[in-house]
Parts: sequence; C-alpha cells; structure tokens
Amino acid sequence: MNKVAFITGASRGIGRATALAFARAGFDLAISARSLDEGQSHAHGLRNPDGTPLPGSLNATAAAIRELGRKALVVPMDLLDSASVLAASQAVFAEYGRVDVLINNAIYQGSDLNAPFMQLQPETLERVFQGYVMTPFLLTRAVVSQMLEQGGGVVINVTSGAGETDPPVAAGKGGWGYAYGAGKAAVSRLSGILSVELGEQGIRAYTLNPGVVTTDALRATIGDKGVIALRAGSAPPEVPAAVMLWLATDAGAVDHQCKTIHCQPFALEHGIVEDWRR
Repeated sequence: MNKVAFITGASRGIGRATALAFARAGFDLAISARSLDEGQSHAHGLRNPDGTPLPGSLNATAAAIRELGRKALVVPMDLLDSASVLAASQAVFAEYGRVDVLINNAIYQGSDLNAPFMQLQPETLERVFQGYVMTPFLLTRAVVSQMLEQGGGVVINVTSGAGETDPPVAAGKGGWGYAYGAGKAAVSRLSGILSVELGEQGIRAYTLNPGVVTTDALRATIGDKGVIALRAGSAPPEVPAAVMLWLATDAGAVDHQCKTIHCQPFALEHGIVEDWRR
C-alpha cells in the first residue's frame, strides 16, 4: 500500500510544489484548496494588482501529480467553513483509508490580512481565528485520530517569521500586520503540543518557517516593494517542498521536533537541496 500525503493549499505556490515533491517520492496525494479551476475568484481571496485571480488550481496540480504516475484526490475545502474542513477529511479517508503525512499549508489570505493596526477590523480577526486556529485544530484532530489507529503519522505545520518576530517595517510598507502575525503565532504552537502529548503514540510533528518564498501569493500580499525579500533573501517554493519531504521521510528528522525549523538555512546545512542562490 502506497503512503498518502494530505496537503492543504495545494493549488499554487508552496503547496503545489510540495505535492509534486511527494508524488515524485512515491506518495499518493490528497490535495485541498478553494480553486478547482484556473481563474476562479473567491470572497476574501488574494488578487493580482490588476484585479484578476492568482494563477493556479487544484485540477492543474492533480493533473501534474497524475503525470508522475501517482494518484491525486481533489478535495475542495474552505478554511473559513468548518463543515467544509471536516467533510474534506472524511473524503480523504473514504478514498484512501489512511493518511501518513498531513501538511497544514493553507492560510487565510484576504487582502485585509496585513491591514495596519488602526485600520484593522474585528471581522478580519474573526476570519484569522477561523483560518489559523479553528481549521488547523479541526483538520489535525480528525486526521491524527486516524493516524493513532494506524500506528503513527507525521504532521507538518507551515508557519512564518511573522508569528515569532516583529516586522522590519510597518504594514503597508512591506511588513506584516497584527492579524497575520497573530495567526501564524497560533500555528507555531500546534506542532509542539502534538509532539509532547502524542509522540509516544507515534505522532511526529514539525513546525516549518519557509522564509521568504517567491510565490504569487507573496507578491499579492506585500506588493512589489520587495523590502523583506531584499533584506532576508528568498527561495523558490521547491526548497520548502524538499525540506518537508525530508522531514516526513528521513529517520534523522525526529530530532527536529519541538522547535521552529528555519527552512532555508536548514536545507543547506543538511544538504537537502543544492544552493539555489548561486
């Protein structure tokens, strides 16, 4: 029986690259997001500066997975809808009967996410709580319940420096806002809880900070000012994808729980990828 990876937010960017990396490694995939087809638009979704939806879709990712000879289950899921999240987990287990790796990559990415503090609206924080706290909780608990029955599994939560440090510049000038930082801070706490409480029962959990990754979502979120990228460097989405595959499959990964893994230096230190900066 092939191993199964369930990856959220797989229509584009890091999620898509990670799905393809796992497919190349022999995993069958369950992938979720809101955009089934190219060009779909959604409430509270990011858009290009010209108002068009960001490129990418679940069906396009699924087609690429199948071209690699692996199975791909497309599972529409809305982070802001708890019923949708639980239905997605049920669909995955109905199809595959198991999940070996869960990657919580999808996040709420509304245009209001990085509003300056004095312009931030309570409704935005309510959506952040749903997308960054409630949805990872519901999905992870549903999947981990089955992982415990099958003898173990791996959970990887994708966080951000915004959840652990202060922004280098103000929101609106290339930095992040309170809503995004608060959401990612919540994500950063999940893996450690899982490792401490369920590690003896076979659950391994990791917190990964990808750093600045050159995706369409990044450009739509902080604009083309490039302030953060210029100061901190950046990497293509294939770098965090390779690190997550390593965490899920390498025996040495177990020692990297209960801390935040800073993806880009970690990838170079452990020889997971060649130096992309050359």
